Amino acid sequence: MKWGLYVVMAFAVAFAWFKFIAAEKKLEDDTRAQIELRNSGEDDELAAKMLKDIEGRQGEKTFTGILLAFLTAGLVGIVFVIHVLPAIAHRFTHAVYDSAEMVEKDPMHDARAKVAQGDWEGAIDAFRAAATGDPLNRLPYVEIAKIQLDQLEDAPAAVETLRRAIEGQEWQESDAAYLMFRLAEIYAANLEDRGSAAAILQQVVDQFPESRHSANARHKLREWGAA
Repeated sequence: MKWGLYVVMAFAVAFAWFKFIAAEKKLEDDTRAQIELRNSGEDDELAAKMLKDIEGRQGEKTFTGILLAFLTAGLVGIVFVIHVLPAIAHRFTHAVYDSAEMVEKDPMHDARAKVAQGDWEGAIDAFRAAATGDPLNRLPYVEIAKIQLDQLEDAPAAVETLRRAIEGQEWQESDAAYLMFRLAEIYAANLEDRGSAAAILQQVVDQFPESRHSANARHKLREWGAA
């Protein structure tokens, strides 16, 4: 009976950690989608609703993580206190700590914590570390530029961040186009340099012909009378 209870609890904790990690991945994907929708300007109301939903889920994720940590610690404590067979205790302990380690290895975790603390320079350093570990993930570069633009009010630094990102990697089409559109937006809206913005959009047209990115770039250029 005792062993059956331990097995059930172990599976419950392991399953909870699995769901927690999956929710974290889904939250990252939804954050990327919300940022892309917000920057596209296609549906500001939906983007705002998505942001509110993401913020709520982030709070829920933090609370869930705390509960899981207490549950995991309590279960490990029970195993040690009652001296179950050493081999099972050893394997179980490693399973629990391995699961926790998987969460801690989230490259964006430290950066998000710094953002929550208002430590903008620390957040930038953490996002750069995340970008080094996963260079083909555009999100760290976008978040760095966002901090430089919104919090540090340093549009030239944001431009430099995005330019280095664009030129430093062989991006997939959607990622490259997204970064280029974001760069053009900063030139046009923050630096009032529509000429540079138009040049970047024309580069999108030339680099990705017959794509939706090219069509969107042409549309914006026509709006500016630069087509």
